[in-house]
Amino acid sequence: MAGHSKWANIKHRKAAQDAKRGKVFTKLIRELVVAAKSGTPNPEDNPRLRSAIEKALNANMKRDTIDKAIARGSGPGEGDNFEEIVYEGYAPGGIAVLVECTTDNRNRTVGEVRHGFTKRGGNLGTDGSVAYLFKRLGLCYFASSCDEDDLLEASLELSIEDFYRNQDETYTVVTEWEKLTTIKESLVSQGFQLLDFEIVRKAEIEIDIEKKHLENLLSLMEILDDLDDVQNVFTNANISEDMLEELDSNI
Repeated sequence: MAGHSKWANIKHRKAAQDAKRGKVFTKLIRELVVAAKSGTPNPEDNPRLRSAIEKALNANMKRDTIDKAIARGSGPGEGDNFEEIVYEGYAPGGIAVLVECTTDNRNRTVGEVRHGFTKRGGNLGTDGSVAYLFKRLGLCYFASSCDEDDLLEASLELSIEDFYRNQDETYTVVTEWEKLTTIKESLVSQGFQLLDFEIVRKAEIEIDIEKKHLENLLSLMEILDDLDDVQNVFTNANISEDMLEELDSNI
């Protein structure tokens, strides 16, 4: 699982840039709309919506904005026709890429996603071409101040999928994605400091990427992530910390 944490670090740096451009709010509002549309507008009965609200509040979104987004998703009228689509493709070097989108215009979204792949030497694939390579999981990131043994013991009692310490001394608890909210809330209630959480699609088998393809892959992922309709981008590339450091030193 260590391979994911490296891309998570890239995503966190990217998220800070996105916040300055207002990208985060756009994506959070769409997630609120879709989460409310997919279930009840009551967060107590809708774990996905509860998680979306928590992320929105953590991003300092006003409660009035959150409530309006939930109303859009749960009621009739214009603006509540967002749908979720997953696009699949390949980056240079045969790296599989999975793109989660929320859109109200399929033609616009597929055109923008296809252009992103083409611009960086990749290509959009057909449905099912790479999705089978990924497994959906929940990730909870905990602060380095947590006692590792205590956090591990508490996590194991909740039947987690995996647990590891990251290079920055923080901790990642891996869960079945359906159990993410329950496990997260249980660990927080026991006093463990939560830094962040997310649902990801983790490649069950990662493949090494050649250095000559790394910059194009990261550029492709950034281009896709910058699109308003794109919620998440995942890959099965195994990117080493040494490769990232070498790339950073050449920029």
